[in-house]
Amino acid sequence: MKENFFKLMEANPVIAAIKNPEGLETCRTCKEIKVVFILYGDICSINQIVEKVKEAGKIAIVHMDLIEGLSGKETTVDFIKERTAADGIISTRPALVKHGKELGLYAILRIFMLDSMSFENIPKQLNYVKPDALEILPGLIPKIIRCVSKMTKVPIIAGGLISEKEDVVAALSAGAISVSTTNVNVWKM
Repeated sequence: MKENFFKLMEANPVIAAIKNPEGLETCRTCKEIKVVFILYGDICSINQIVEKVKEAGKIAIVHMDLIEGLSGKETTVDFIKERTAADGIISTRPALVKHGKELGLYAILRIFMLDSMSFENIPKQLNYVKPDALEILPGLIPKIIRCVSKMTKVPIIAGGLISEKEDVVAALSAGAISVSTTNVNVWKM
């Protein structure tokens, strides 16, 4: 099943990252989009948001850190698994990603590349979490994407500041399997 997810990302390398209801409605009608990162909502609305993504025939990945009312505890992953039809989670919190994977959800670790310590920490985090994919932000750093892709076999998603076709091509050429973006124009490329 996870192999199909990665093949889907390779075949459709742009992931819609939605941050509001308008983005949700736009991505639902965008045939090129197969995977959606949900970056908004709260514990009262997340189920309905996920359902709308699923009704459109798309894979729904919930960003745990951005859903209001969810804490940084593993039990919030249980909530997403039991109370929504989400296919996976994304988080900057290694414990949440690890627990999501244990529950059979697609589990994506998001890492902000701020400095050399962020870069040097990657092997330790990957060894502990063993995520299905790694999202590196900002996505406009092909040199770092190339270095990380040589370091691990974990698929890499480039996210953040992706706004032009050249950004997508550069990230994919550097070794990313796909890119995530809130930019609707990129979704439709």
